[in-house]
Amino acid sequence: MSVLPRSLFGRLVLLLVAVVALSALASVMLFRMERANLLNRQLSETKLTQLQSIRSALEGADGPERRATLARIGREYGVRVIPEDERPRLGQAPAGGPLMTDLAERLRERLGPETEIRFAPRLQMLLVRVIASGTAYWVGVPVPPRPPADELPTRGLMLMITVLTFLLIAAYVFARYLARPLRDLAAAAGRVGRGETPPPLPESGPSEIAAVNRGFNAMTASLRQIEQDRALLLAGVSHDLRTPLARLRLGVELGTRDESTRTGMVADIVEMDRIIGQFLDFARHESTTAFAPASLDAIVRASVDRYVATGAPVTFAAGDVPPLPLKSTAISRLVANLIDNALAYGAPPVDVATSVEGRNAVLTVADRGRGIAPADVERMKQPFTRSSEARARTDGAAGAGLGLAIVERIARMHGGGFDLLPREGGGMIARVTMPLAGT
Repeated sequence: MSVLPRSLFGRLVLLLVAVVALSALASVMLFRMERANLLNRQLSETKLTQLQSIRSALEGADGPERRATLARIGREYGVRVIPEDERPRLGQAPAGGPLMTDLAERLRERLGPETEIRFAPRLQMLLVRVIASGTAYWVGVPVPPRPPADELPTRGLMLMITVLTFLLIAAYVFARYLARPLRDLAAAAGRVGRGETPPPLPESGPSEIAAVNRGFNAMTASLRQIEQDRALLLAGVSHDLRTPLARLRLGVELGTRDESTRTGMVADIVEMDRIIGQFLDFARHESTTAFAPASLDAIVRASVDRYVATGAPVTFAAGDVPPLPLKSTAISRLVANLIDNALAYGAPPVDVATSVEGRNAVLTVADRGRGIAPADVERMKQPFTRSSEARARTDGAAGAGLGLAIVERIARMHGGGFDLLPREGGGMIARVTMPLAGT
């Protein structure tokens, strides 16, 4: 079983506490070294020069006035001078270490090889042994008094507890700040799982959190769009099939043998089949179909040939488009929808053409109908949208209003776009652009 906390919040707090603990340990180690540093600073370059002057002054300290001379030197230099023959065991050897070793080497270089250093804790002095006129003296250099043994741990402990408490509070606030977006994301995901639609998550803050929230918002937007399409699909099925079904029911109930009524019933069945086909095309997912290099000209020509074989007034002008990564079945459906739309709502002839413009392959389907008002172009690309006046069908059939929406979806699937443009001389041009391979 892992000893680490399972939550991101807990792990952040643990990380910060570990950093604080390491910092405290480093502070203790530095504090233990401070004494040696202090002694080293006491014997700086100025002190070394002063010790040289004291040694020179001690050259003439022998004689009956030695004690008075030593007292005078001590007052002048702020030190304490003790003859070694009076106190041979004064002080104790200081704790070893690089700083003390360096200090001893510097003293020997400046004062002679017989120089030694000792420390007198009771006197709070660093003792330096110097030789003057063949006599050894201990020169006591005062050091700052050490705090009482019971005071130092208490002060250090209180300081560490204060710092640790402050850092723990800061760690808690910081970890809560970092974990809040993840809690919001988890709550939003839970709402999606219950079938609800959460509000968009903020796309600010740390870059990783912003990227996750941005992807989650895009996902929820796609889910909302899918739900809207599903609702429209169900509504469209019930609405668009109700009228032909009513006519068929009436014909069956009357049991008519009238040829025109029978012809109308057959037309209703054909119209219902076409509407259902559009619903299936709109609901079909192409994600399982892979892109493969294919000739756009060949796909369009095959679709046009099927209409020409039925006597439809459709022409095709190939533009020698190089092979593209296409989903051939989807492109065939796109071409068929555009031609059906032009034949149903426009006027012949229907001119289909392909070309290359810059880095795009272009497919156009043009007719000579009444066209679409510029203000209605984007609306006509929406599912279940049918024109009421501008492009009323000549055969009286209503249609499902999904043809252009299917074209729009397939064009975007191929990284392209779909536009409805007015045609010079009257009519409309449906224009599909798709990027060439390698662009």
